[in-house]
Amino acid sequence: MNVDKVISALNNSTRRQILVWLKKRSNFPPALPEHTDLSGVCVGYIQEKAGLSQSTISTYMKLLKDAGLVVSERHGQWTFYRRDEDVIAATLSKLSEELQ
Repeated sequence: MNVDKVISALNNSTRRQILVWLKKRSNFPPALPEHTDLSGVCVGYIQEKAGLSQSTISTYMKLLKDAGLVVSERHGQWTFYRRDEDVIAATLSKLSEELQ
């Protein structure tokens, strides 16, 4: 985990909000029947909720993924994202250690 990369990814209120939304699947519309067994949220639902362009959301999700905060899974034409709780917890712990 690169703390500087995580801080950079979190330096945007919408990216932070996306992480909050991803805490609960119920923050998004129900999954399509063919996707109910998949973990995560389709990027289209994230884009719709954020009200931003597809290219902006793609950039935001790439930054969050590169920082290790989310994991992506591709299924056909859809990409699903979920939080990486282990990385989030490790980052919080590392920051706590460094700043105390």
